[in-house]
Amino acid sequence: MKPLLLLAAAALPAVWAAPAHAQDHGAHHAQPMPAEEVDHAAMGHGAAHAPTSGPVEASGTARLPQAEGMMPGLHFDLGSGWSGMAHGFAWGVYTDQTGPRGDDKLYVQSMAMLMAERELEGGRLQLKTMLSAEPLMNNRGYPNLFATGETAGGGPLVDRQHPHDLFMELAARVDVDIAEGTSAFLYGGPVGEPALGPPAFMHRASARLNPEAPITHHWFDSTHITYGVVTAGVASSLWQIEASAFRGEEPDEDRWDIETPRLDSWSVRGTLTPSPNWALQVSHGRIDEPEATHPGVDEARTTASVNYNSGNGLAATAAFSAKNRVPGDTLTAWLAEASWDVSERHTLFARFENVANDELFPDHAHPLHDRAFRVSKLQAGYAYTLPLGPFGLSLGGSAATFIKPDALDAFYGDDPMGYTLFAKLTLGR
Repeated sequence: MKPLLLLAAAALPAVWAAPAHAQDHGAHHAQPMPAEEVDHAAMGHGAAHAPTSGPVEASGTARLPQAEGMMPGLHFDLGSGWSGMAHGFAWGVYTDQTGPRGDDKLYVQSMAMLMAERELEGGRLQLKTMLSAEPLMNNRGYPNLFATGETAGGGPLVDRQHPHDLFMELAARVDVDIAEGTSAFLYGGPVGEPALGPPAFMHRASARLNPEAPITHHWFDSTHITYGVVTAGVASSLWQIEASAFRGEEPDEDRWDIETPRLDSWSVRGTLTPSPNWALQVSHGRIDEPEATHPGVDEARTTASVNYNSGNGLAATAAFSAKNRVPGDTLTAWLAEASWDVSERHTLFARFENVANDELFPDHAHPLHDRAFRVSKLQAGYAYTLPLGPFGLSLGGSAATFIKPDALDAFYGDDPMGYTLFAKLTLGR
């Protein structure tokens, strides 16, 4: 644990010095790390990423295309065979969500990712952690029309994106070679991510400059912060098969602590990486009472996704999820998003989502309580990135519109919109 503690001691002052209303997206991805200083070539804005020797590791054990390249950040030698990596950002955002249920807010996101790694005889050991100062944000998080999930003040959050916890990951992974080109691995820890769903949105290149969490977050990657995870798998450069046991309950409102781990839920996932540009996954899990607002209700979740990266500035993701409450109905969601580096400094991004949501009216006395409404969100944005030594500064904004049933007009207005402006400072351009 000494290398990881050294990393944390070095990086935490910079993280806590940043304004602390953090949200956990904007981190890119992680993979085997060379012991070098700053990887300036691995800039995620306009320049192609440096090549890697195989599929890229995202959060937990999820895979991204090899063309995603090396993660930007500081890569350095810790001695005694250990190499280290530090990555982080501070992201100031102003959002205005219009209509009767809208709101506006100025807030700052921040994140730190720390890793230590060493080669073993016939294998590899990784120590991982991600930290967020988001607990300093009010438990109601920030406005995000038609988003639901988790609670604040004992009540469900609606039209808001909830804050995340101080510890987003605290885990280790061991890979052991078992045949030519094939390895077995074991991943786990008190805070981690099970083998369920596509790579979490904050680790996808297709979403790296999008300042808003998807409104489908709780259909695809709500398990990206889970208290208690054990995952075992077998992998080659072409495929990966894995299974997890984990705690199904979502994090509570105390964002500073590590909740008691337990293994009451399970999932399985298969991933195919047929070329350096593609990663495809299908997964299924049974989650034990994930939501405090639905006591006694389990969830069976099935997902499928495709991630594409051209290696030259274009990244895209398409995904489907079916959330089957047990007992209860099945609610489905679709997502498509892309990011295109038109040049080294200019980036366009967009996202389309469609979801059936029955949590928009949590009041049991409301006539529309538990009624599912299918809503679509269309968002597009632009960012201009300036290199600042080992940092990148991205300035931009986005606008969103919604397609909804007429029955929601009385509560959301005829034509609600969402607008954001942002400035993102990233360690490792």
